[in-house]
Amino acid sequence: MTRPCFDNAKYVKLQSQNIRDRISQFGGKLYLEFGGKLFDDYHASRVLPGFEPDSKVKMLLEMKDDAEIVIVLSADDIERSKRRGDLGITYDEDTLRLIDAFRGIGLYIGSVVITHYRGQSTADKFIHRLEVLGVRVFRHYIIPDYPSNIPLIVSEEGFGRNEYIETSRSLVVVTAPGPGSGKMATCLSQLYHEHRRGIVAGYAKFETFPIWNLPLKHPVNLAYEAATADLDDVNMIDPFHLEAYGVTTVNYNRDVEIFPVLEAIFRQIYGESPYKSPTDMGVNMVGFCIYDDEACCEASRQEIIRRWYAAACQVRQGLSDGADQRRIELILNSMDAGPKDRPVVAAALARSEETGNPAVAIELPDGTIVTGKTTSLLGSASACLMNALKALAGIDKKLLLITPSIIEQIQHLKVEHLGNHNPRMHTDELLITMAICAVTNPIAGRAIEELSSLRGCEGHSTVILSQTDIELFKKIGVNMTFEPRYQAKKLYHK
Repeated sequence: MTRPCFDNAKYVKLQSQNIRDRISQFGGKLYLEFGGKLFDDYHASRVLPGFEPDSKVKMLLEMKDDAEIVIVLSADDIERSKRRGDLGITYDEDTLRLIDAFRGIGLYIGSVVITHYRGQSTADKFIHRLEVLGVRVFRHYIIPDYPSNIPLIVSEEGFGRNEYIETSRSLVVVTAPGPGSGKMATCLSQLYHEHRRGIVAGYAKFETFPIWNLPLKHPVNLAYEAATADLDDVNMIDPFHLEAYGVTTVNYNRDVEIFPVLEAIFRQIYGESPYKSPTDMGVNMVGFCIYDDEACCEASRQEIIRRWYAAACQVRQGLSDGADQRRIELILNSMDAGPKDRPVVAAALARSEETGNPAVAIELPDGTIVTGKTTSLLGSASACLMNALKALAGIDKKLLLITPSIIEQIQHLKVEHLGNHNPRMHTDELLITMAICAVTNPIAGRAIEELSSLRGCEGHSTVILSQTDIELFKKIGVNMTFEPRYQAKKLYHK
């Protein structure tokens, strides 16, 4: 495990204050476009150990009396049932999940905006569903030649066609289930409508990555490029900031490319632009909270390697043409690093070579690496998980936590009655069985209590695991990678 390198408490304090300052700069009302994930920002927590996945939410809770949330969802994404890769749910389902999550922690949900609306029946059904649930919904339309036709955009036929979102707080956080939803256009449309009503309001952008005050080729920023390889995002020096201030900062290509258009829109609305560069628009204070650069560099290198393995598995599964993997490989080459620069990889491969079967390795917090092999009773993932828990609890690895007869009964149930072809216990079945055995076997209970110690640990499998095992490792926080191959030579893998 990489040592901590990020001061989360300092970050929450600095970030909250910087946003308050930006609200004051614009006379008391700010539309803040939130990029990335508000909840569960595990990428940030992996590349910046010490960054808590819910840090952004904690920051908003510091300002909850002044803040309201507007969720933006593209009608096109509803129509094609676009899904979040990490959660596997559609964007419209995730919108409902986000509403529940925000309300659950006391944040005010103002409304949902359906962008790119042109009367799609699927969008209309979802709008009706939201309205029945008591959620206010507003429609924003497609503007021809957006974003190049400035006179049309900033007119009654452009932003003027969009429904005005009624807001009541000084900080309006505009977020979305995923990229390409239309958050920026929603903010700009609101600035147009507010200006027409004589209300002074401003716009700012909150993107965690790339970190503007770290070098262009810093591993943290390169890890962002690896994470967005499928979006063709590229980090670059902000030329507008360099020209305006003589200071080198980092932004990404889409914001740099769109800035001249934004500047023109600001001038159309206000008469002048409040910003001289894309960097000026940002409010991100992450770079000021790193206290161990070496540690975050190593954490970022490991993240890029994990991304390479994920991309390689996507190719093996027929879900990618390999372009993403090649892009990430170029990033690794630029750092003089490679996929094998990950201790658990060599350990898993060696164990597999020794046994002639799939194997899994997990690196524990103290640097010890434990492995698990495939047996007649347990899959390699389950065996490794049990061995890791034994090691953490100080239990002799030869000591049985579950008697073989119990596992055999479970296998009989799976194969003879439930129609499973694989009799071996998955990781979730293993943990449930251990929990039951803990009633009469306190040692099994001791092992289960160590599950939280695995959060943040690294793991590797010599084959792509079942979705059940993948999800279990995600839940307990083990950062797993996989060799891009399956255990069985089949066409269909469930």
